[in-house]
Amino acid sequence: MKLYTYWRSTTSYRIRIALNLKGLDHEAVPVDLVKGEQKSAGFATINPGLGVPALELDNGTILTQSMAILDWLEETVPEPALLPSDPVERAQVRAAALVIATDIHPVNNLRVIGRLKQMGHDQDACVDWMNDWMTRGFKAFAKVIRSDTPFCFGSSPGLADLCLVPQLYNAHRWGCDLSGFARLNNIEERCLSLPAFDKARPENQPDAT
Repeated sequence: MKLYTYWRSTTSYRIRIALNLKGLDHEAVPVDLVKGEQKSAGFATINPGLGVPALELDNGTILTQSMAILDWLEETVPEPALLPSDPVERAQVRAAALVIATDIHPVNNLRVIGRLKQMGHDQDACVDWMNDWMTRGFKAFAKVIRSDTPFCFGSSPGLADLCLVPQLYNAHRWGCDLSGFARLNNIEERCLSLPAFDKARPENQPDAT
């Protein structure tokens, strides 16, 4: 498999963690988002959405959108499970993950920030924008996860943790105040102590600069 990725992409970070947890070897193919390599005609044939991640399977099939890729991984490599077996619990885990994936990330990604700058907002205003949406999202996330487990929903990391840790990376990067999120900070610390998460860290990627 080939994973088209960028070292600071939080959506790519999710997939790297999942591949590591499930013990799947893959070739990392860096796509430099800052240089605009995702906008090239060649990459557009891989992902018409002009973003990462994209996962190319051994048979040439290409999957895009991180949450869809995570679904495919869970269905084809069910162990270790990222979702519980109970339907209600599965829905609760998915809902928490989507707080990150659909409420926070889409309004904070490179394209949105680039557009804000085109509209006349300076870097400080863009950082304030990102931190505001992250703070709102983390408040909601903290309320929908469990409070009595080492990880978001159990004794091992799952889909919600895979979405949380990369978003916290961005929060640290942009100076978001996380002092009110002790539970999330504790979960992050536990996750990053695991080899699958540590190997997936942005600074441990071959294209890290």
